[in-house]
Amino acid sequence: MLIHPWDAAHDTGEWRDWLARHDFGQLAVNGLPGEPPWVQPMHFRYDSEPGPYGQVLAHLARPNPLWRALDENPTVLLSVVDDYVFVPGHWTAPEGVPSEHGTPTSYYAAVQLRCTAHVVDDPTEKAELLNRQVAHFQPEGGTAPVCPGEAPFGRLLSGLRVLRLEVTDVRAKFKYAGNKPQSVQNRVADHLAERQGPGDSAARAHQLRRRR
Repeated sequence: MLIHPWDAAHDTGEWRDWLARHDFGQLAVNGLPGEPPWVQPMHFRYDSEPGPYGQVLAHLARPNPLWRALDENPTVLLSVVDDYVFVPGHWTAPEGVPSEHGTPTSYYAAVQLRCTAHVVDDPTEKAELLNRQVAHFQPEGGTAPVCPGEAPFGRLLSGLRVLRLEVTDVRAKFKYAGNKPQSVQNRVADHLAERQGPGDSAARAHQLRRRR
């Protein structure tokens, strides 16, 4: 992922705050020799600790074919992308230039976590990590806890494997035209407010927030 200086996260707090609100991404696992990478969409829980970059918790079904690839190479990449919009070219033309000469572009936020994958099969540890995931997505409760050997979910534990992803590096990008003149940024922000399509409000908020 190319990251220009004007697209880079201002600090670690920016990408951590964004990731705290985004918990669905695609896990890329190196393929076996002669095969392309495995890419697995999944919900996950990000924890800012331990270590300098934190960890990710997720779980997948035991029959998932990516386990063999993980055994060969535990280095993986979790990619999270959201708050994306298409910006028409006639919104971006510089002052004094015909609007049809403007360049269409995309706005988006993306965080890529390079991780070392640790597979958890111990029933007690799996149950504890699964309960932590559920607590993230259902803080209000309403679902019985997972307990090994106990109803209603204990018997399902053998069909799952938990992934604890130790984050070793982070690349974050907030592509919201930070290199464009203020007049162009103002025009695009106004158009996003008018259009009110999917993602427009979030993209506009990023654009306004990141102005220096």
